Amino acid sequence: MSTSLAKALRILVLLGEGPASLDELATALAVHKTTVLRLLRTLADEHFVHRDDHHRYRLGSRLFELSSRGLDQREVRTVAAPHLQAFNRAHGHTVHLSERDGGEIVYIDKLESLDNVRMASRVGLRGPVHSTAAGKVLLADLPAAERNRVLDEIDFPTRTPNTITDRETYLAELARVREQGWAQDREENEASINCIGAPVRGPAGTVVAAVSVSVPTIVAGYDQLMELVPSLLAVTGTISRDLGWRPTREEPPV
Repeated sequence: MSTSLAKALRILVLLGEGPASLDELATALAVHKTTVLRLLRTLADEHFVHRDDHHRYRLGSRLFELSSRGLDQREVRTVAAPHLQAFNRAHGHTVHLSERDGGEIVYIDKLESLDNVRMASRVGLRGPVHSTAAGKVLLADLPAAERNRVLDEIDFPTRTPNTITDRETYLAELARVREQGWAQDREENEASINCIGAPVRGPAGTVVAAVSVSVPTIVAGYDQLMELVPSLLAVTGTISRDLGWRPTREEPPV
């Protein structure tokens, strides 16, 4: 095995134990920081690692595509699983749990529809932030400066005739999401599929994931889907509290 490959794999093993800074990784590997940074950049380019807003490195979304074992290392997925399963059994629709990776969302869990009509999605699949309910939820909570940096990287491609394709309209949509505490995708990402999404919060109150419910229009109409918003907010509130979040009021904004 090459020395560089061995060091890169060691980085992944270390990050499997928890987030780490560049200095911490260099110390643990007994390697100069410039060498570790070069390896981290390569791993980040392939989404094997991700640098957060506090300049600490974490395991990246590509690992979700490679190993279901990696999924279980994400506390949010483990905590959310029984609640999403109960929601899925109660309502029968496709449920996704998503996290953000730059200008994209990544599905980290999925519960299939109990209907014969299924969605062609899977764990590890990526989607745009601008046309998905989950993406709106995950972006709406960000500080303005960080949100603008994300928006600088996307060009709002048209997915359907309903897709929001300009920045100002999208920012207004995010303001509505923050105010009401949930988001919708009304055939914006895929024709004939409506979706609602709500935030999952961590102990600090920041949004760490999004739960979304997707329904083909031939299964249920838009108005029927809207009736599930209170139930969706209830389940995401329960997951958030199980993660350690303590609301300061009854219905927190995104």
